[in-house]
Amino acid sequence: MEPIGVGIIGGSTSGWASVGHIPALAASPAFELRAVSTSRPSSAQAAAARYGVPGFHDHRDLIAHPGVDLVVVSVKVSEHLALITAALDAGKMVYSEWPLGNGLAEAQRLADHAAKAGVRTVVGLQGRYAPEVRLARDLVRDGYVGRVLGTTMVGSGMVWGGEVAHHGQAYWLDEANGATPLTSPTLHAVDPLHAVLGEFESVTANLVNGRKRATVTEDGSTVPVTVADQVALIGTLVGGAAASVFYRGGASRAGNFRWEINGTEGDLVVRAESGNMQVSHLTLAGGRGSDRTVEPIEVPESYRADVPTELVGTPAAGVARLYGEFARDLADGTRNAPDFAHALRRHRLIAAVERASATGTTQTPA
Repeated sequence: MEPIGVGIIGGSTSGWASVGHIPALAASPAFELRAVSTSRPSSAQAAAARYGVPGFHDHRDLIAHPGVDLVVVSVKVSEHLALITAALDAGKMVYSEWPLGNGLAEAQRLADHAAKAGVRTVVGLQGRYAPEVRLARDLVRDGYVGRVLGTTMVGSGMVWGGEVAHHGQAYWLDEANGATPLTSPTLHAVDPLHAVLGEFESVTANLVNGRKRATVTEDGSTVPVTVADQVALIGTLVGGAAASVFYRGGASRAGNFRWEINGTEGDLVVRAESGNMQVSHLTLAGGRGSDRTVEPIEVPESYRADVPTELVGTPAAGVARLYGEFARDLADGTRNAPDFAHALRRHRLIAAVERASATGTTQTPA
């Protein structure tokens, strides 16, 4: 079968596409990189030379490239609406990084547009494919913890701390740009929680703007912080289990990611050094019955065999697994990979969280 031709908007020689998408595509026989585009001619030329494909500094040229079947949008979320719309208008499949849009209204527009166009889509919520997450899902399903009583997740956003390296990174600190501790690291972690335990049936929340300003280390100036850098959710999952999620901006000396699942017969815990769990090396531990503590659980090789050995433990591993799921969907006519409709459900949860925090009342994600 002919490989699916991929063009990456935001495909520079640095940044997320270079460490996530490019290695994943190189390792997959189902896909082939055909073109990249960046915002400047110089970076487009450098990317073309590095990757051996045409490089454009105008996204419209990449979208129009006859060899590109799938357009990957790997740029700031504030640019997603225009770029994804252009790709959908051209009838191209789209892989959008998460978040899909800058707010629920944009996500709704894009999901509706993709459905009307009949175009297949995928969204970059790859955390659910981590071997430790999939094993935890199977253990829960098979009764390892008994009936799930509750789950607690605590993580760090890693950015959104007290300083940024340069003014370009101040983008993350402005609520208007749509890339916040809630929309990015929290939802990247909550999506795997849903994959293992089910959806939120109801949720209450508290979003707090703890840091009012951050220092730009390149010149010592300060910039305003308008995002909520302390994110607290509590709710009930479908099925009745209690759930609490807390994410803070920056990093914590006490640890940056811990997720417990507690049941009538046992407990599981997933840990990572980084709160960006979707790109981190995870560990899984558990205990049940008469066990007094949790002990490491070895992940069978079958859970890792779906990516080449050279990608295991790298940020590209989860991306490769997501591409693999999408390739199977296209071959089999299934819709298992998270797509724009899935992303819209996650955006509705974000909107419910924001309403809950603003009103102080419990919300039901629509």
